[in-house]
Amino acid sequence: MSSMTSVRAAERTATVPAVFLVLLAAPLSFGTTTPTLLLGDIAAGFGATAGATAWIGTVFGMAIAIGTPVLAGLIRLRGLRYALLLSTALVLAGAAAAVFAPTLAVLLIARIAQGIGGAGLVVIAMNLAGSPLRMGLVTSGISMCGAIGPLLGAWIARLAGWPLALALPVLGLVAVPAVLRGLPHPARRSGLRFDGIGALLLAVLAVALVNLTRFPVPALSGAVLAGTLLVLHIHRTPEGFVPRAVVARPLFGLLSAFGLVLASSYFALLYIVPALLARDDWATGEIGTAQLFALLGGAGLAWLLATFGGRLRMRLLACLLLSSGAAAPLLVLLGGSAVFPLAIGLAACAASSGQATLGLRAAQSAADQYRSTALGLFNLCYQLGSAFGPALAAALVFA
Repeated sequence: MSSMTSVRAAERTATVPAVFLVLLAAPLSFGTTTPTLLLGDIAAGFGATAGATAWIGTVFGMAIAIGTPVLAGLIRLRGLRYALLLSTALVLAGAAAAVFAPTLAVLLIARIAQGIGGAGLVVIAMNLAGSPLRMGLVTSGISMCGAIGPLLGAWIARLAGWPLALALPVLGLVAVPAVLRGLPHPARRSGLRFDGIGALLLAVLAVALVNLTRFPVPALSGAVLAGTLLVLHIHRTPEGFVPRAVVARPLFGLLSAFGLVLASSYFALLYIVPALLARDDWATGEIGTAQLFALLGGAGLAWLLATFGGRLRMRLLACLLLSSGAAAPLLVLLGGSAVFPLAIGLAACAASSGQATLGLRAAQSAADQYRSTALGLFNLCYQLGSAFGPALAAALVFA
């Protein structure tokens, strides 16, 4: 047996209890949702404009988009342990820098470190999940933390100040010792080199795609250029950072596109529904409470669907995801404001369960040595929905 095969076999024997995988991955969503109620305080603290402070969310999203495939690629090249230690260091350094940041620029750098490291923790947890049940627990935990993030962040900010609230993603590190204990020491890998060009082109492509909604012309130009160069690079280096054996499979492309659509719908409704409820004279507290319970309910349903989705045929699973995903916007179009929160819950269910079930199948569509990379690339497509969804909401509601 070759050293590569033995490494993969050793890493598949890793046994980490599901609760630690949830604890490892879920706090990343605190970094996404917690700042939404704190932007005014942060702007006042630095004497910055609202537009400048909004980059706190933008750079975090870009960091996740970059970190997801990059850390997945590092898992294939260097193993789970290396990726876990690197992700831990980035999250810890980012949290410390966020708490003590003297300027907005330093805070933005801290958010980039948190986003890349947190994305790595999520990819590692999903790689170790291995089953629909455990994968569903991970993605549902991410959704639940995202649901309570704004209220939890506001509460911490009142008690201890907003800098501490921005450090919440560091909570994922409590699971690192348990995860490390569940990982074997893999054999030294031979014959593998880091494909820096492929990683750079993928990172540039991810940044360009995330910024399509903010800077359409330069982002589209950058995406076309980076995408073209990446395709040529993959042709010349089929075993590089983006393996041709993964991206050339039609099933992988179909699953990734499906995940992107579900995520875009979900993130769009996160902005559309509160705006529509406010127009119907719902109070801010009522909107927040209704959305919280809807998202928690959607996360619970997503776990059930992800748990049993692994036993379903692909066509039936796709029909279930399409039904719940399509029902959400239909409720907004045809129903009254009383059912709008239900639309968010259905959208959350479809997106979260889709990330779990489709992501697992996307990884399984690739050969063993490429599964971590396939999962990372699928999650990159899913994360792009967090950029495209708000743009769709702006075009439909805020135009």
